[in-house]
Amino acid sequence: MKLHRFVWSLVALILMIGMIIVTAAGSAQTTGTEFEPKGVLPGKDVGWLPTEDAVVEVMLAMANVTPEDYVVDLGSGDGRTVIAAAKRGARALGVEYNPDLVAFSKRNAAKEGVSDKTEFIQADLFEIDFSKATVVTLFLRSDLNLKLRPKILNMKPGVRVVSNSFTMADWVPDQTASVEEERCPNMCCVAYFWIVPARVEGAWRFGPDELKLGQSFQMVSGTLRAGGKTTPVIGRLRGDEITFSVGADRYTGRVQGGVMEGQVLSRGSISPWSAIRK
Repeated sequence: MKLHRFVWSLVALILMIGMIIVTAAGSAQTTGTEFEPKGVLPGKDVGWLPTEDAVVEVMLAMANVTPEDYVVDLGSGDGRTVIAAAKRGARALGVEYNPDLVAFSKRNAAKEGVSDKTEFIQADLFEIDFSKATVVTLFLRSDLNLKLRPKILNMKPGVRVVSNSFTMADWVPDQTASVEEERCPNMCCVAYFWIVPARVEGAWRFGPDELKLGQSFQMVSGTLRAGGKTTPVIGRLRGDEITFSVGADRYTGRVQGGVMEGQVLSRGSISPWSAIRK
C-alpha cells in the first residue's frame, strides 16, 4: 500500500513539473460543448491537477476561514477552493490563467449559489495584487511558492497561507496536516500552513535596557543587555503575537509597528512590559 501510494504520488508530482503534454481528448473543448476539465491540463507556470475536496476542507480548516475573511486562491483551477471558502461565508477570489477554467469556475459558483461571494479572474498570479487577502491558498510547486514568498512575507502580519503538497523552502510551516489515502486518491494529500510574521529584527529600547533581535521568519533569537549583563533571548512569532524567554522569565505580547508590549511572567508574578524600536 505504501509503495502504491508512493508511485502515484511520484506520478502526480511529475505531471505538475515543467511542460505537460495533454491530448485534446483530455478535456471537452469541442465547439458547442461546455468545457469540463478532466485529468491534468497544461498551464502557463504549472499544470492543473484538482485539489481533492477532502484536502480543500483540511486547508480551509487549518486557516480557520470564517465569514470575516477574504480568501485569494492563486492558481484556482476549477474553482473548488474558492467555492468551498464562500460556503464558509468568506469572500473569495480565484486567480487562474486558463480562461476555460475561469468560465467553468464561474458556472460552478452559480450552481452552488455563491456567485455573490466569489470572483474569478483570468490573470498571471505573479502580476496580481493580492495584498488585501487575509488567507492565501496555493497548489503550485515549491519553486513557484518560493518566487511568491517575498510578496507573501510583505503582507500584513497574521495573514494565513496554506499550500497543498508544496513547501516554502526554508520557511518552516507552522503546521502540517495529512489527509488519509481513502479520502485523497490523487496522492497530493499534505497541507502546509504558515502565518505571516511581524518584523521584529533590530534593536529595541527595553525600558533602560536594550533588546537586540534577529529573525528567521517566525523564529526569533537575540540578547537582552541589562545592568551590564547580556542574556540570550529565544522566541517565536505568530503573526503579530510574540513570545520569548529571557532566562526563566517568559514574555508574551503583541507587535504594533515600532512598539511591542505585553506581559512578563517572572518569579510567579505578572507585570507589563514594552519595547520601542530604536
